[in-house]
Amino acid sequence: MSILLTKETRAIVQGATGRIGRKQTGWMLEYGTKIVAGVTPGHGGEVLEDLGAIPVYDCVSEAVAEQGANASVLFVPAPLVKNAVLESVDAGIDLIVSVPEHVPVHDTLKMRYSTRDKGMILIGPNTPGVISPGIGKLGIMPGNMFTQGRVGLISRSGTLAYEVAGYLNEAGYGQSTVVGMGGDPVVGTSLGEILGMFEQDPETDAVVVVGEIGGTAEENAAPQIARMKKRVVSFMAGRSAPDGRTLGHAGAIIRGRSGTIEYKTKCLEEAGAKVASAIAEICLLLK
Repeated sequence: MSILLTKETRAIVQGATGRIGRKQTGWMLEYGTKIVAGVTPGHGGEVLEDLGAIPVYDCVSEAVAEQGANASVLFVPAPLVKNAVLESVDAGIDLIVSVPEHVPVHDTLKMRYSTRDKGMILIGPNTPGVISPGIGKLGIMPGNMFTQGRVGLISRSGTLAYEVAGYLNEAGYGQSTVVGMGGDPVVGTSLGEILGMFEQDPETDAVVVVGEIGGTAEENAAPQIARMKKRVVSFMAGRSAPDGRTLGHAGAIIRGRSGTIEYKTKCLEEAGAKVASAIAEICLLLK
């Protein structure tokens, strides 16, 4: 079993006819993902012959009605993300993965509350996506970096997710699902909510959380960790970041003690999580 992306997922790609969307659609198909349609306004009726004859529709509702789509992954310009997400919400899409970065915060807030009001799940924006090894992927994660197993992996950083997965693989720990929650200050689904999904998954035995300096995602997730029966191991990047240095990630903002590695570590350890001081320690703590 996996969370979010399962064998029942029938996905569409919003922006499948664009240069990036088309390339990523091909890679998702190669990995085994059930991509049933593309959606690009003005391109309805086209067929992506080089991608297994995937039909293209003008709107999401048509793809849902004709192909039974229940998930969507977005490869559209940042200014168009909000409308694309809201269109998927109106069409009844259950899972929406928003890959683009530079989405305005107010747009994300609108997307977040629109999906929550209707019981839908939004991952991202600014996410590498979701991958369930052996089932499929929605997003840009390289499939060859992950193996099937029983450890859930959540990361605020795409690159760090790949690196941590490499260590897990070497130690014999495959992954049930890997979720890139997104690196922006505001995201559609919180770290605590994703942890709750893994807690309910009978085929996930433990969860690794890859966090980073700045933001409050880890602190806010502490109450959920305290309720969990499954082992949670965390690593947070940015331990050596100099005070006052401006960091690149949009979510890497420190306010007072909130957002510091020291405070994050304190909150997580008090909740029962094991916190690694280096990536190499993660597998030792899992053992």
